[in-house]
Amino acid sequence: MKDKLAWCAGIKNGIKLVEPNDNLASAYQIKAEEALEAMHSVSSFDWKISTGYYSLYFSLYSLLMKIGIKSENHSCTIEIMRNLLNEYFTPDECDLLDTARRARVETQYYVTTTVSEEFSATLSKRVPRFLVTCKSVVNGLDEKQVQELRKTLMILIDEGRNQP
Repeated sequence: MKDKLAWCAGIKNGIKLVEPNDNLASAYQIKAEEALEAMHSVSSFDWKISTGYYSLYFSLYSLLMKIGIKSENHSCTIEIMRNLLNEYFTPDECDLLDTARRARVETQYYVTTTVSEEFSATLSKRVPRFLVTCKSVVNGLDEKQVQELRKTLMILIDEGRNQP
């Protein structure tokens, strides 16, 4: 939804273009790997969900740093994935990240939860693949592609602002 991207661009800590930064992209990949390791080493269900989500999120954020997009709002980051990076990610991968985000909030902030053990097992299987996908995209992007993605993001935001 382009109007959501426009909204995200207008809020504090929402979508902002920054200088592309390979060093930050690498640092977020390391954070994603550390979260993955934590997910496999903790026994607590709640922390498995949280660390699994953050491995997904940091993997995606490494790609945003490569492109030069800052977004401190997790829902907005997922909207960037859905609308700008849909050439690299399937709708199912976008849904996984969004479902994991909601599960993390539910398990981290509430005592009772409807998050299933089955979802935890799904995260354990899919997080490593997602991390590899993000690394592959980060490593495969050239300067021309980065600039094109930045330009496309601004077009999507402008289109969202101009929707009735």
